[in-house]
Amino acid sequence: MKLISPRQTLITLALIALMAATRMHHFGSALHLPDASLAVFLLAGLLIASPLLFGALLIEAAALDYFAIAQLSVNDFCLTPAYWFLIPTYAVLWFTGRYYARIHRHSLKSLGVFASLSAIALNLAFLISNGSFYLFSGRYPDMGVAEYGSYMIPIYLPYLTGGALYLACAAALYAVLTMRTTAATTNNGQ
Repeated sequence: MKLISPRQTLITLALIALMAATRMHHFGSALHLPDASLAVFLLAGLLIASPLLFGALLIEAAALDYFAIAQLSVNDFCLTPAYWFLIPTYAVLWFTGRYYARIHRHSLKSLGVFASLSAIALNLAFLISNGSFYLFSGRYPDMGVAEYGSYMIPIYLPYLTGGALYLACAAALYAVLTMRTTAATTNNGQ
């Protein structure tokens, strides 16, 4: 059995804590950070290759949702048969992270690739989660696709922005840590 490194353990705990701290408020507010779940799944795929972590994060997300509904009186509007489609929603993000991990290079161009892949994955996640909600939730039986699309427009930007914000912070942190490591290696080599 392969053990994970202390670095991977720290990253795993940070991702779990980030989701736990932000999951209760999907879009955020003046008092609460937006939900980091989208970024957490992408970063878990990128930084920790374990499918067990993917499964653990799915369980954590469901447990946090249950807790929010049962204990914090959060509205259960989204808890429908479409809720199961969060699995492929998060899988798109996790597999995007796995794919980028294989092609990553220490370069500015690679950062652009990461940003592009992240944007594509966030958009696919939006389409899967909101499309499945429209089709399978039972909440919109008489609403046409075009009407539902116009209903989703105000939700679209906050959905993407929250995930993009966390991913940008992670990329910036990575850049700073990489520069520090490179500078230390260069200075020690002189």
